[in-house]
Amino acid sequence: MHTSALVLFSGGQDSTTCLAQALAKYRRVETIGFDYRQRHHVELQARLRVLSEIRRQFPQWAEKLGQDHLLDLAVLGEVSDTSLTRDTAFKMEQNGLPNTFVPGRNLLFLTLAAAVAYRRDLQVLVTGVCETDFSGYPDCRDDTMKAMQLALSLGMDKRFLIDTPLMWIDKTDTWAMAHMLGETSGVVQGGDALVQLIIEHTHTCYLGDREHRHAWGYGCGTCPACLLRARGYEGFLQP
Repeated sequence: MHTSALVLFSGGQDSTTCLAQALAKYRRVETIGFDYRQRHHVELQARLRVLSEIRRQFPQWAEKLGQDHLLDLAVLGEVSDTSLTRDTAFKMEQNGLPNTFVPGRNLLFLTLAAAVAYRRDLQVLVTGVCETDFSGYPDCRDDTMKAMQLALSLGMDKRFLIDTPLMWIDKTDTWAMAHMLGETSGVVQGGDALVQLIIEHTHTCYLGDREHRHAWGYGCGTCPACLLRARGYEGFLQP
């Protein structure tokens, strides 16, 4: 039985929902983030606010929430020429992938997370990758996650589980999942509280916009991440 987890936590909507799921599911949970000189560097500040608000608003989860880790991955920004690491316009490339794709990012994230999990004796790696509402990133696919789970388990001689709670759901369902998880937190009206926490404190916008407030949260409202989040929230509000 798995009892401990390390959540790959960026401070966005998806990783916050995954963190809530881990806190509902496992007895011991830690978090890890990565500074790869991303254009939306503000997410690194957002992740600390989210962690603080979860500890403050959800006491039963706070008891399970342990150490946070932040790794400096400047090298990823140096080897990447993408719209997430360079000041360039968002567009589709000739290979059919958007230029927001950072090659090797999730593979590197999972490898380093596994190394930390090995040292911290954590059994499960939780990541918010998704094959339903995604941009075609090959390192978000279920087959990639299964291959990484096998490679990391063999390479470190430790049986890791890669948990992907969002793999087969869309953004509307992700909002609904957050509400459901909040309801199980032991907090009165916890579902509404967690949704509001995600709206106010998480960050998704690729441009790092924290000035413009929308019903679904802060962002430019026009980048791919904002459009996806907005459409999901509209679907969540539908009766």
